[in-house]
Amino acid sequence: MPTFCNTFAPAVSRRDMLGLSANGFGLLALGSLLARTQGAEAPAAGTELKPRPSHFTPKAKRVIFLFMHGGPSQVDTFDPKPMLKKYNGQPFPGQKPRVQFAATGNLLQSPWEFRPGGESGIQVSDLFPEVRKRADDLCVIRSVHADNSAHGGALLQLHTGSDTFVRPSVGSWVTYGLGSENQNLPGFITLCPTLGHGGLQNWSSAFLPAAYQGTPIGHSGVPAKQASVKDIKPAAASDLQRMQLDLLKHMNADHLARSGPDAALEGRIGSFELAFRMQAEAPAVMDLAKETMKTREMYGIGDGKPTDNFGRQCLTARRLAEAGVRFIQCTHSYKWDQHGNLKADHAKNAKEVDQPIAALLADLKQRDLLKDTLVWWCGEFGRTPTAQGGDGRDHNPHAFSSWLAGGGVTGGTVYGATDDFGYYAVEKKVHMHDLHATILHLMGLDHEKLTYRYAGRDFRLTDVSGTVVRDVFE
Repeated sequence: MPTFCNTFAPAVSRRDMLGLSANGFGLLALGSLLARTQGAEAPAAGTELKPRPSHFTPKAKRVIFLFMHGGPSQVDTFDPKPMLKKYNGQPFPGQKPRVQFAATGNLLQSPWEFRPGGESGIQVSDLFPEVRKRADDLCVIRSVHADNSAHGGALLQLHTGSDTFVRPSVGSWVTYGLGSENQNLPGFITLCPTLGHGGLQNWSSAFLPAAYQGTPIGHSGVPAKQASVKDIKPAAASDLQRMQLDLLKHMNADHLARSGPDAALEGRIGSFELAFRMQAEAPAVMDLAKETMKTREMYGIGDGKPTDNFGRQCLTARRLAEAGVRFIQCTHSYKWDQHGNLKADHAKNAKEVDQPIAALLADLKQRDLLKDTLVWWCGEFGRTPTAQGGDGRDHNPHAFSSWLAGGGVTGGTVYGATDDFGYYAVEKKVHMHDLHATILHLMGLDHEKLTYRYAGRDFRLTDVSGTVVRDVFE
């Protein structure tokens, strides 16, 4: 006969149970907090920007992102729609989105003609006559779509993959995955970034180590001519300064030894060291006077020229790419949001960027840099084919155009399509996660493997989605 114990545990009240398990909850919370500073495969402090091997052989070594803040109209730039002209002024025959940023009226034809460019014959609007000449370098993706119709959320999704949460920027993910080719410069630089619609969150490293945060040079509120790295002088580095930094580093290291891991403090130590090293190289790289007059004129640089501002950004981006910076962003901000006055303002905007962009592509190619430099052109969303405010178009995240050039991309090609009027992406649709996955792939990074453990889970740029669009490079 089996023997049974005839003693029973006393009843435990809810209050006692919570008290007894408090330590367990505390340990769970501690584990979550520690996970924030212990990233999966995160490099040791001080080595974050050292070059790291890619997951597989990359097609591109660096990215230059040309961001058109405000949302250029796809049906007026890179997505010709003859049906808009045929049915101009008539109601849109399909169903408009259930959620719209604002009410729009009838169909509005494009004021610009589309013409073939290069041997490929890609149709590009008269807004971009110089870029059209480089059509054989472009892979135009006409079926991009995203999730947010407001600038703030749309900018965050474009830059970070999420339109609702603070996440690392795509530039931060790239430098986290690959490091930088030049230890005397930041791995991720953003030129004249916008301060609105998410501001620094668009180039933030969020929970990634601070070394991967974008370094802003200037901002959208000042001309690119005035954009500079403050207090950087070629002869500023000295033995005395080195001694001061060594003392500060020793004091901070002592603090870390007593307090334990502190990502913010480690990031600050790293920033001091990088700033010291930058003094030897940054001034020369940022000095556009070292370029020939012919080169500066090619980019449209010159006092009083509408192309001067963006031309300076593009030429600086080329110099930073040559110097080994991994991810460079140029921002044309904040000008493409034409709810009215489309014809005049889109024409003005395009005039400011067309020549500089074409010059960048040509310059990279003649220097044999385009083959391993991925140039990415995009806005945060497109515009409606229906009219708003008379001569204007509303926000449209359901269909917009982006293009890639260089970096192993098949030039002279078009991928995907929108409907007859350009309202929705309908053929070979490319979500923003897919576009990010493709950019990472071209850099030799598997978007599903490029993860970072934070708050108890692994995060990635593409969250739990994203498919590499192989047709743009195979």
